Amino acid sequence: MIVEARPLVDITQEAIKVLFQKLGTVNTIRFLNQFTIGYGDYMEEREELFGHLTLDDMINDIKQHQEVPPKSP
Repeated sequence: MIVEARPLVDITQEAIKVLFQKLGTVNTIRFLNQFTIGYGDYMEEREELFGHLTLDDMINDIKQHQEVPPKSP
């Protein structure tokens, strides 16, 4: 049996369509999300965002946000 090779984009689209039909939207998205690797450099971003803060600074900031009552509309 000889099978003609199809473009990968066609196979991917068909596979996603089948997943949506069989699993539903939410479960298909959950399934596909396990294959994403993310992007960026977490260590570099963490240093840029929090490198200047001490642990005490972070704890105090968390406590301040917990004490602020939510704004009502």
